[in-house]
Amino acid sequence: TEMKLPGQEESDISSASENVPTGELDSGPGSGLSPDGPLDTDSRELEVPKDPPLFIQLNELLGWPHAPEWKETGRWVLFEEKLEVGAGRWSTPHVPTVALPSLQKLRSLLAKGLVLLDCPALSLQELTEQVTRVESLSPELRGKLKALLLQRPQHLIQTPCTGPCWGSAHPREASQEEEAPLKEQHQNPLRQKFAAGAEAGAVLAGQLGFLEQPLGVFVRLRDPVVLGPLIEVPLPSRFFCLLLGPPTLGRGYHEMGRAVAILLSDLQFQWRVRRASSLHDLLAALDAFLEEVTVLPPGRWDPTARIPPPKCLPSEHKRLPSQLRVAKGPSVRRRTPAEDRHGRRQHAANPELRRTGRLFGGLVQDVRRKASWYPSDFLDALHPQCFSAVLYIYLATITNAITFGGLLGEATDGAQGVLESFLGTAVTGAAFCLMAGQPLTILSSTGPVLVFERLLFSFSRDHSLDYLPFRLWVGIWVAIFCLVLVATEASVLVRYFTRFTEEGFCALISLIFIYDAVAKMLTLTHAYPIQRPGSPTYGCLCQYPDPGGNESQWTSTNPKDRDDILSMVRKMLGDFSSVLAILLGCGLDAFLGLATPKLMVPREFKPTLPGRGWLVSPFGANPWWLSVAAALPALLLSILIFMDQQITGVILNRAEYRLRKGAGFHLDLFCVAVLMPFTSALGLPWYVSATVISLAHMDSLRRESRACAPGEAPSFLGIREQRLTGLAVFILTGISIFLAPILKFIPMPLLYGIFLYMGVTAISSIQFTKRVQLLLIPAKHQPDLLFLRHVPLSRVHLFTAIQLACLGLLWIIKSTPAAIIFPIMLLGLVGVRKALEWVFSPQELLWLDELMPEKERSIPEKGVEPEYSFSGSDSEDSELMYQPKAPEINISVN
Repeated sequence: TEMKLPGQEESDISSASENVPTGELDSGPGSGLSPDGPLDTDSRELEVPKDPPLFIQLNELLGWPHAPEWKETGRWVLFEEKLEVGAGRWSTPHVPTVALPSLQKLRSLLAKGLVLLDCPALSLQELTEQVTRVESLSPELRGKLKALLLQRPQHLIQTPCTGPCWGSAHPREASQEEEAPLKEQHQNPLRQKFAAGAEAGAVLAGQLGFLEQPLGVFVRLRDPVVLGPLIEVPLPSRFFCLLLGPPTLGRGYHEMGRAVAILLSDLQFQWRVRRASSLHDLLAALDAFLEEVTVLPPGRWDPTARIPPPKCLPSEHKRLPSQLRVAKGPSVRRRTPAEDRHGRRQHAANPELRRTGRLFGGLVQDVRRKASWYPSDFLDALHPQCFSAVLYIYLATITNAITFGGLLGEATDGAQGVLESFLGTAVTGAAFCLMAGQPLTILSSTGPVLVFERLLFSFSRDHSLDYLPFRLWVGIWVAIFCLVLVATEASVLVRYFTRFTEEGFCALISLIFIYDAVAKMLTLTHAYPIQRPGSPTYGCLCQYPDPGGNESQWTSTNPKDRDDILSMVRKMLGDFSSVLAILLGCGLDAFLGLATPKLMVPREFKPTLPGRGWLVSPFGANPWWLSVAAALPALLLSILIFMDQQITGVILNRAEYRLRKGAGFHLDLFCVAVLMPFTSALGLPWYVSATVISLAHMDSLRRESRACAPGEAPSFLGIREQRLTGLAVFILTGISIFLAPILKFIPMPLLYGIFLYMGVTAISSIQFTKRVQLLLIPAKHQPDLLFLRHVPLSRVHLFTAIQLACLGLLWIIKSTPAAIIFPIMLLGLVGVRKALEWVFSPQELLWLDELMPEKERSIPEKGVEPEYSFSGSDSEDSELMYQPKAPEINISVN
């Protein structure tokens, strides 16, 4: 459709509104709604379709009047990339900036120029015929302009086979037969950055001497068409903009071209322009963009500086409420009380955490829910990423089994040991992966359970009791108590496990990992002392090749080989970084012949304690009444197992991990209860969900987007939920008993390093650690954290001090004879969190922690959260309504 301003002689304007659904367009700047963002509910309610991504390219006319040629000087997806001519490369992606006069001149030029909406052109030849039909041009000038537009532009395409190259060394007119995309365009690695259905927009700008007045043309093609070599990537083009004029001082047309590209890269402007039916709609979209522009004072920043892309883009729906009030009225969706400040659902809204009122009702629902996903739990594991996860978690699991097996052997004077740890880990872990509600959970010995085992053995030794029979009855009573908890749906109480409890527990487990790893490595200094220079056994010899010094040999690769393998190498290092580090450590140990302790794997399949069989006698030398008295320590152990299992479950099943298949709190606890008598009868360690290894397992299965724009970080898509990786890990753990000839070459310090690595990365990723660091950082140097904007620093320090005091008390109790009450103290964390409601306001707790279910229901009455009263203002808080949430507690394994 060709459009001109009223008053022009030719005014054959035909409406394109038939292509737009009724009610979707409203005139004025507030007529557009962004289709992109996390509010799928809004998109469905308002029937706003999702537009394809748009790649914008700026071709600039250079060399006038001697040898005019088109050269690509800029490109946009989300961010701008400029051509660095001297370096022969593209700049790093950065946030584009443009001067206001350029936007104003662009508006004026478009208002007087030619606007074609739903242009039927099917090729570059036909498009040039359309855009040169301007009355101010004589037939001769039209011919010159048409020939100029058909010249092949020069593109800097960095192909993997040839390195940087220009798409055309000598620009020439492209005939109709030569409009097919060039070979370099198909080989452009930039194609991999675009999702299916992506479109392009071409912007042509420059100075042209034979023009007497500026020429502005804006075209929206009815059907996207590949315009031959015009775009460096063979994508179908939807938009075309031409900005030419007589020579002027400065770079006016270049900046106007950048302004058009920046406008088209804006999702809100793009959404409006795709649905514009007249020149008025196009100008209204530009005006709406200008209303949201932020101006930087010229004397307070460097215009040549490039603003790096933000780590997390603000949601387009931050601009949605004000538009809805204009276009659709006040029908914007508000969050329900069950959603927190990040827009995620709280525990209270989880259907798995609602009581059914029936005996074992929650368990039955978990089984029904998981049964429908069971086949996909194996099919979803058919991915190379799962192989990397198996190798990493296998090494972490055997490290845990060996370490805790050794510690358990020391704590029980050899009643249990490494063989029992290997066998129990393999059997219980495999059974749990096959039956559990959350198969991503890794069962293992844990620090709190090890503390209880040590106390139970000490009690048995001090009172001359037979330890293993006594332990058998404790395990039976624990199974009974856990089954009662499952029957009464006690797992719904995990709603009260807020971040305060989770972080305290995660920090405790991480510190146990760190402490045990460091302690084990320090003990090696006695058996394997470090040799100092000058000692008789010091065998390191550095030999210089000649008096001239050392000579470093570097092998240089040509761009062809480098570009071919870089992508593959980066991917391999990312997926197998931990495995490669372990293999490198083993190789260096073997090559240098270091005297390091190696992994000790049992060679014979028999219990560690001499003279006992695999089955434990129910009574042994103990009196019969001890089977009843065992209920008391079993009650404490049941509390510990419930807390250990369910806190780990809450952390793993947080909404920000985007799990699709549900949690299964009741089913997981049921599986642990069923396995408890089995491990007790065989004298195997007790197993429960291991927080750190389970988090490492989940993080090794992260799914991230591949087709991301240059400068945009890959978006988190969720976790690859399946049962096969855990099952394979535990099968390999069982086989490891018979792989002693191979595993004996693994140095123990290497495994302790994995132990230390997991503990450090776990504790460093929680908000608690960040708040502890704030205690040591002056206020002016503190990072810009969201909770610091809304909670006074003194209140943040008070909250952190309380958490530190609780953590210190737990550690002290764990390390003293009073550790028998350790399970109750863990449960006490929930009570402490409840008591904090008398010290901190709901607003402060909302930012530092989470609200408990009762407080969540009281939000509408009390109005404690400022986001609920947002009115589309420019408040910085409004961005939190739709800010995407990343997992807070994780283990970085890649």
